[in-house]
Amino acid sequence: MPSLNDIRSTFLDFYKRNDHRVVESSPLVPRNDPTLMFTNSGMVQFKNLFTGVEHRDYKRATSSQKCVRAGGKHNDLDNVGYTARHHTFFEMLGNFSFGDYFKSEAIPFAWKLLTKDFAIPKEKLLVTVYHTDDEAAALWKKVAGLSDDRIIRIPTDDNFWRMGPTGPCGPCTEIFYDHGDHIWGGPPGSKDEDGDRFIEIWNLVFMQYEQFEDGTMRDLDMQSIDTGMGLERIGALCRASTTTTTPI
Repeated sequence: MPSLNDIRSTFLDFYKRNDHRVVESSPLVPRNDPTLMFTNSGMVQFKNLFTGVEHRDYKRATSSQKCVRAGGKHNDLDNVGYTARHHTFFEMLGNFSFGDYFKSEAIPFAWKLLTKDFAIPKEKLLVTVYHTDDEAAALWKKVAGLSDDRIIRIPTDDNFWRMGPTGPCGPCTEIFYDHGDHIWGGPPGSKDEDGDRFIEIWNLVFMQYEQFEDGTMRDLDMQSIDTGMGLERIGALCRASTTTTTPI
């Protein structure tokens, strides 16, 4: 049975092999960012790279970021204890591209890592895309062979990610795991989506825009990638899968 350390290492090593810089977790209180009380996702320490304000000596990164979601837009306090999948403190595994690659590489990376390195059965996975994102839907068909009923188009902000009221944002595609019909819940977008049968395990955000205080958005000068996977969630799946599949 793999430990969380094994799972974290598998994720980071996969992206290191694919030319990503492994970056240490940043502090829980963000540096020089008055818009956030706590670091709530892996992309917080890279925010200025997405907007082009800051430049570093790498264009691809991967990290395991310690996060707190106890206020602001991403506040999970109301869900803790009422679902089987929410924490206030957790680690977020992520990979990032700063104008280097976009959807056509991010989606294959994710599918290969989940189904090969983590050995999660393909038939247990389905995805959502923003309802106008035909490119992402086509890539899932090509890369993963998913049928239309396993590529769910969502017209709400559930599939349009924003870090907060201002900053980088864009459409996203979320990967879900189906625990089976013995657990109550419906697929994303259905009236029973709040159940625990279908669990989101990874969110791939396509950073295309920057949002301002007046609600307007402009195209970013470069198209980038920001993904987030809960270490504890993927850990639960990897541990369960060792009974029927090859462990990591």
